[in-house]
Amino acid sequence: MPLLARGAEQPPTQTHDVALLDLDGVVYVGPDAVPGVPAALQSARDAGMQLGFVTNNAARTPAEVATHLTELGVPAEPADVITSSQAAATVVAERFGAGASVLPVGGPGVAAALREAGLEVVDAAGQSPVAVVQGYGRDVGWVQLSEAVVAVRGGATHVATNTDATIPSPRGVLPGNGALVGVVSAVTGQQPLVTGKPDPAMHAECVRRTGARSPLVVGDRLDTDIEGGRRAGAPSLLVFSGVTTPTSLLAAGPEHRPDLIADDVAGLGRAHPSVVQDGEGWRCGAWTATAGAEESLALTVTGDTADDDGLDGLRALCVAHWARHRHDGAAPTVQPGQGAVSEALTRWGLAG
Repeated sequence: MPLLARGAEQPPTQTHDVALLDLDGVVYVGPDAVPGVPAALQSARDAGMQLGFVTNNAARTPAEVATHLTELGVPAEPADVITSSQAAATVVAERFGAGASVLPVGGPGVAAALREAGLEVVDAAGQSPVAVVQGYGRDVGWVQLSEAVVAVRGGATHVATNTDATIPSPRGVLPGNGALVGVVSAVTGQQPLVTGKPDPAMHAECVRRTGARSPLVVGDRLDTDIEGGRRAGAPSLLVFSGVTTPTSLLAAGPEHRPDLIADDVAGLGRAHPSVVQDGEGWRCGAWTATAGAEESLALTVTGDTADDDGLDGLRALCVAHWARHRHDGAAPTVQPGQGAVSEALTRWGLAG
């Protein structure tokens, strides 16, 4: 049965004890909370769900992240936050030992994590670092990138906290750490060791800290959050408050397909209807999707949809398409519709 088809008869807050939440595009975008998210997360906590925060953003320390979350109305302690800088520092310390010299490239969170792991932080390639740890930082520029290139070319191991090419912002999608990691790789001809999501280590550490028995990964990015959940053996909830669009979800390969979808983290407190085969189509609630020739998909709806957000239609489309692409991903062509179907397709960016 394709993912999404099973759904969840009960809200995830009733069936999962811990939510492993990404931050950028899930809890906040830039400095501001995603609308409605603080209240939704408080409701999840009130229902008995623990929250852990697992972020590929390496720029800030866990204490800074926890302070920001608390200011946004999502109370958090530093121990609730796991960053990709911490994951990278752990890997470098295990590989080279305490006291090894490391060149950080990125925001203050990168150097802070290295020091906490017992590593010596240097600021120039001429100080013979054994590794370069590159994480996101808004002020990273030519000077830092050049030092990284010289160090890697001189034999230092290039470690990337993550390779997210983009980050969400109030101004739209902007360059992420992966874009700058690509600069160093392009010049040196070497690919970095990547320690953040989708590597399962960060989710595993959050499970260890929280004592989770039935965790749920919550994220907005298919190639880090959702794939990371699959690698960690945990189900996942994809939210559309960040970078992933319905178009990219439909085209996703098996490793990037979530178990559940929602507009935002309010989906933690809602049931998720199943998608069932109905003749030649797949039905979810009032919506039915049918796969046609040459990767085409048709969507129909029956009954009153006045109070329907149309998300069931997207669930049906995904399952219908994935059922014939169980082992690969492909971009479908969604046929235009009328009335409620047209409105839903327009909302998802699938019209025309």
